Amino acid sequence: MVKRLFDWFASGVGLLLLAPLLLILASWIKLDSPGPVFFRQERVGLRGRLFRIHKFRTMVTDAERRGLQITVGADARVTRVGQWLRKYKLDELPQLFDVWLGYMSLVGPRPEVPRYVACYPAKVRDVVLSVRPGITDRASIEFKDENLILGRATDPDKAYVEEVLPIKLKYYVEYVENNSVLGDVKLIISTFAALIR
Repeated sequence: MVKRLFDWFASGVGLLLLAPLLLILASWIKLDSPGPVFFRQERVGLRGRLFRIHKFRTMVTDAERRGLQITVGADARVTRVGQWLRKYKLDELPQLFDVWLGYMSLVGPRPEVPRYVACYPAKVRDVVLSVRPGITDRASIEFKDENLILGRATDPDKAYVEEVLPIKLKYYVEYVENNSVLGDVKLIISTFAALIR
């Protein structure tokens, strides 16, 4: 309950303070390429419930028909503005709406698309989906350059499932078993520090 109140209050304040920046970024996206401002994609949330995540659109509008559901290396589908938004993780800011609405938390396991959740071992899946997914977590910090790592793989999809995902799941389980509001604050600070570096 305390965590949910913290998320609701912090995301509400964040949306109010960041409103001018969100409007500027939205306008920039519209001017840069045709298509919607937001990218909406089905993700798996608390207790396996599906929801549609909000992100600023960083790719061409038919990106999922042109390739994988993960970003690999210097992905040709990424727009000019999208490259900049991704570099500084600004494409993630609209997820504050998802936090405020209760679909997500500021900190928690990153929400995956259904096809990758299907790869979770059953016991791990039950643990990971017992909490709301988050905007950031330890895995987000450790794998902030994930697309570059996958870009070096012969089969990026296989590399993600067999090499990256098991490490992420280990971090997710550790978070679920040890999470606290103080721990969340530390992870939020660590996320900002990683972006500044």
